[in-house]
Amino acid sequence: MATIRKAHTVWSGDLKSGTGEVTFDSSGIGSHGVTWKARSEESGGLTSPEELIAAAHSSCFSMALSNELGKKGHTAEKLETTAEVDFVPGTGITTSKLSVVGKVAGLSAEEFEEFAQGAGKNCPVSQALKGIKIEVKARLE
Repeated sequence: MATIRKAHTVWSGDLKSGTGEVTFDSSGIGSHGVTWKARSEESGGLTSPEELIAAAHSSCFSMALSNELGKKGHTAEKLETTAEVDFVPGTGITTSKLSVVGKVAGLSAEEFEEFAQGAGKNCPVSQALKGIKIEVKARLE
């Protein structure tokens, strides 16, 4: 059975001067303001769709990498993943750059890189983002 998560946004005004608030209904982690300026310039303490995608991609990738390692008998002591999602006004979302630093006993840097590249291609969020460039950089601590 599918798992469904829910969030909603309330927006007022036009694109450039309007404001919105996105609420995380399923988790209850709260509401966060969104504006065009926060999306296309500096965040100013507000969020953006790209930041939300970055959060989704970094967490999904970390889970996928942990799963791939586990299938081959390895358990990560720690995986720290950062995702940077690029947004170009007038063009859209162009790239998600994943960078992971892992602490995994018994793996070479090359093996870890191979696992990371596979997770970068196969995690469900990467699959949903197939229309953009996805880059993966990996290194062991």
